[in-house]
Amino acid sequence: MSERTGQTKRYLLTVSYDGTNYCGWQRQQNGPSVQQTLEETLEKLLRQPVRVTGASRTDAGVHALGQRAHLDAVTNIPAEKMPFALNTMLPGDIRVLHGLTVPDSLHARFSVSGKTYQYRIHNSPHASALYRNLSAHVPVRLDDRRMDEAARVLLGTHDFAAFAAAGGSAKTTVRTITEIRVERRGEDIFLTVSGNAFLYNMVRIIAGTLIDIGHGKLPSGAMQKALDTGDRLQLGVTAPPQGLTLVEVRYPEESLRTRE
Repeated sequence: MSERTGQTKRYLLTVSYDGTNYCGWQRQQNGPSVQQTLEETLEKLLRQPVRVTGASRTDAGVHALGQRAHLDAVTNIPAEKMPFALNTMLPGDIRVLHGLTVPDSLHARFSVSGKTYQYRIHNSPHASALYRNLSAHVPVRLDDRRMDEAARVLLGTHDFAAFAAAGGSAKTTVRTITEIRVERRGEDIFLTVSGNAFLYNMVRIIAGTLIDIGHGKLPSGAMQKALDTGDRLQLGVTAPPQGLTLVEVRYPEESLRTRE
């Protein structure tokens, strides 16, 4: 167990989780969250109150390979050893992959310079028994090349007002997408999107629209029309949460420099 010695330091953790059994990242009244589970485990390890701040408030059922979260604590446990200690106490569907001591100025959410998400579609007549909680099932054959072409319209800086679900708190709907591609791998189609920031449900709205375009329900120009008009009705439905994974969260290199 931890001994509380020295000064308070800020730690940045990289966290992976299967979001199936959680109500999302953020603490809520309607069920267990990833944040709550991580905080309670840290409090047992460090023997002190702990507040964890995540880079992305993923929804119920959404997964992460590279969620990032910071906490402030007084402990003699080296940052690089913290994942090993935590993983002996956490449930099997949450794993801390990396720990780093960072400057107090580093904020897990507000210091982010970019994120990458991936949406997985199981495009087969039959649903997957193994990956049913990690992908959205679409039984009708999709035109992945048409989807990829339609997606590339979103590259660059645009007002993505049409791509935001109700309930978001963003001050501006302007975002920059630096990478977007759709590729088929056997019976699975992967949408990969990187950008400086994303609106509430933005990637799932993009995915749902691309599914409709790949199915022929929407024209290839639906994305451009939505950008031009800001009209959510030009787009498809919000795709199911289980297909979405937060792959990576990035920060400016200088903000991660471990203080002496």
